[in-house]
Amino acid sequence: MASIKDVAAEAGVSVATVSRVLNEHPSVSAEARGRVLAAVEALGYRPNAVARSLRTDQTRTLGLVISDVLNPYFTELARSVEEEARALGYSVIIGNADERPDLQDHHVRTLLDRRIDGLLVSPTDGGSPLMLDAARAGTPMVFVDRWIPGVDVPVVRADGRGAVRDLVAHLYGLGHRRLAIIAGPAATTTGSERVAAFREALAEYGLPLPGEYIGQGDFQAESGRRVTEGFLDLPEPPEVVFAADNLMALGALDAVRARGLRVPQDIGLAAFDDIPWFVHTDPPVTAIAQPTGELGRAAVRALVDRIEGRAPRSVTLPARLVVRRSCGETPEASEASEASEKNRSTP
Repeated sequence: MASIKDVAAEAGVSVATVSRVLNEHPSVSAEARGRVLAAVEALGYRPNAVARSLRTDQTRTLGLVISDVLNPYFTELARSVEEEARALGYSVIIGNADERPDLQDHHVRTLLDRRIDGLLVSPTDGGSPLMLDAARAGTPMVFVDRWIPGVDVPVVRADGRGAVRDLVAHLYGLGHRRLAIIAGPAATTTGSERVAAFREALAEYGLPLPGEYIGQGDFQAESGRRVTEGFLDLPEPPEVVFAADNLMALGALDAVRARGLRVPQDIGLAAFDDIPWFVHTDPPVTAIAQPTGELGRAAVRALVDRIEGRAPRSVTLPARLVVRRSCGETPEASEASEASEKNRSTP
């Protein structure tokens, strides 16, 4: 493998000149720069990334701590983050918090110890002293999907309030009046925000949200199953269950089928966070879709702006309702919505 000394000898310049060219220092003449780059190409020289990081105090590496790698939403988010980072010349190290604050902080601490250039986090709760300290210390950081209120860090997220309002209007139009929600953890911004949006949308139609129609989940399938079983045991079960994330929706579907009941004939089901599986369930699930790929790409761009000295900005993108057949919709309405989704995804 060629060394920097080999490149210097091939180009007829000093090692210091080669180093300045590789680090894009402006003091090198165009003629010398051309000879060095030609030597690099001819010899197949690749700089030592570790040594370069010691000289420049940059590793060209980003950290990403996601809430649950098994959740298809976060899997897609991580993929878009990695693709955008690679396009901008950065690598990504991913940590899976598994919806556990202690594991989240473990990954954050490990990534900071490895001298990453910046950190993307989807917080599992709003009270991590470690992340608060890192933000106050000036660590380049961006919150994605979730955030910690009051912390001066750019946030890249989807606004689901409009889509939740559209969902409630859709359900009301289908004749449903008893609507329940499987909520995510109240300690997360997405958990509390989706319940508030659902309550507000119901109020617009004069519909109540009684306590027995609010089930506390944890963004995991088992909690969706447990909460739905409780709903089904009520003297007056809800007509539709709205799960505040996709995994809880799958758990809810399991609970309904375990009772020998049918969706939507016996009870309707809708979900926040659309996933590819929902097209293939029987029936396909009506869901609120977030622009996941766009969120991941925007988060990387905001973080790289912060790292490279530009002013980053928060980004809020709209979520949207995708109508299928799990709430008693007609096949025609479902097909029209799916056609619209296909047109949206076609470049």
